[in-house]
Amino acid sequence: MDLPTLEAMFSDIREKTDWDIDGPMLWGYFFTDSSPEQLMVLKGTLEQQGYSFVDLFVPELDEGQDKYYFLHVERVESHTVLSLHERNQHFYALASDHGIGTYDGMDVGPAPALNA
Repeated sequence: MDLPTLEAMFSDIREKTDWDIDGPMLWGYFFTDSSPEQLMVLKGTLEQQGYSFVDLFVPELDEGQDKYYFLHVERVESHTVLSLHERNQHFYALASDHGIGTYDGMDVGPAPALNA
């Protein structure tokens, strides 16, 4: 994902939501591969880096489409366009270093409320 796309994403969130996109948000990150075992190795690495495991799942597939898996991890953190771009570059390299098919990108939502 290039910088102009991320800039547009941040702008869109500012215009269409009441989220504080500049503050702590719940960022989810996705990796795909045909091997759930490879993704579980990556899961361990990501957990050591402070990410929480959410799910390992097979998406809905079209008939005849080869089976593959998604690894979903998340962490509450703050990002700017540039810091998110850097995080994405890190994850592309991490996927490559671990022999993972792809780093598939991220999603974002409000951070969960803390119970005081």
